[in-house]
Amino acid sequence: MGPDYKMQDMDEKDNILSSLLDSVEEYGKTNIELIKLKGLDKASDIAAAAISRITAIIAYFTFLLMASLGVAFWLGAVLGRIWYGFFVVAAFYGLLGLLAYFFLHKGLKRVFADMIIHQTLK
Repeated sequence: MGPDYKMQDMDEKDNILSSLLDSVEEYGKTNIELIKLKGLDKASDIAAAAISRITAIIAYFTFLLMASLGVAFWLGAVLGRIWYGFFVVAAFYGLLGLLAYFFLHKGLKRVFADMIIHQTLK
């Protein structure tokens, strides 16, 4: 057993250590890439859900606007002045808004928070 044996043993240990370090580096890069892809997946899920809900909300509010205009014109014709109908509809929405603010504020806040949390953890 001469110096050649020790030199060969050192080279073998260096190769094993180098291989191990390369594997750890590759594992780290793969793990970072996986985290990025998971984040992108969550972001795309949240964006898709938001877009579909926003589209539904816009359609609902368009319907509500058209129905409100129809009721306002109809009430205006019944009351004799067109703007009377608009005042009655505006008063209805004002009262509805106040009731929602005072009685439903915490409940609506909780519903929206739960919806966001559910979508994020999905």
